[in-house]
Amino acid sequence: MSKPFDMELFLAGMLNGSHATRQRHLRQAELIQVEIAERWQRETPWAWQRKHLAWFLEHRLGRRSEATRYYYVLTMRVLTRRLEKAWVFAR
Repeated sequence: MSKPFDMELFLAGMLNGSHATRQRHLRQAELIQVEIAERWQRETPWAWQRKHLAWFLEHRLGRRSEATRYYYVLTMRVLTRRLEKAWVFAR
């Protein structure tokens, strides 16, 4: 049996700012990971494509406030920077 993916370790070098900001990014990244794994069966960010994050933003956050969407887009920017991708997401 394989070990569960450790999002904190994955993002360790990318997170900066206050403790609360780092914790928010981790919490949101873990939620994104769970949702994508359930819908697309992609367990790790290395297997993600841009469409997976766009799906999360559109379908899972579609009815959330603009502020919530904004903070998730910030977390997605951290994830894409860690993956070394040039993906851009609209707020």
